[in-house]
Amino acid sequence: MNLYAFGKALVKTALTPLYRFEVIGAEKFPKEGGILLCSNHIHALDPPVVGMTAPRTVHFMAKEELFKLPVLGGILPKVNAFPVKRGMSDREAMRTALKVLKSGEVVGLFPEGTRSTDGVLKKGLSGGFFALRGEADVMPCAIIGPYKTFRKVKVVYGDPIQMAPFRERKASADEVTEVIMASIQDILNEYSKNK
Repeated sequence: MNLYAFGKALVKTALTPLYRFEVIGAEKFPKEGGILLCSNHIHALDPPVVGMTAPRTVHFMAKEELFKLPVLGGILPKVNAFPVKRGMSDREAMRTALKVLKSGEVVGLFPEGTRSTDGVLKKGLSGGFFALRGEADVMPCAIIGPYKTFRKVKVVYGDPIQMAPFRERKASADEVTEVIMASIQDILNEYSKNK
């Protein structure tokens, strides 16, 4: 068992007794090809929860500061996370993400850039650039909490967004980011009603 699979099993073992996870739509996840997995962000546990429920290995962008922490900093690279500098254009992180996508793997991204403190989806700051330049389709995902002990947490995967039509008409990165955010909002609207 590699470290990613071990970490996934460990997270599942640790979190499953605390929260009642309901995973919806995981069967829609494309089995191959580059995928940009985009989710809303409501809690610090979102990355491990998405990683735990996604049917494929996810390479997450994580803020650079986390890689400087004593224990976590050593673990993150081993579970396919790579650092990104917040608040500036990080060319190295961009190159890494595009390389992963073009090699047919999955990059996990929280397009809002930071957690939403009130659970309301914020404006997307990124996503379109990577989807267009990384030759990847997009998998929208919504996490519906709140994270309260012994309460249900839904992780809902939507329909993949095909990027070929957007590339063909040379759509802007901003337009694609808006499409991604609208898709996440649609999932939230549909599945938040019946928590």
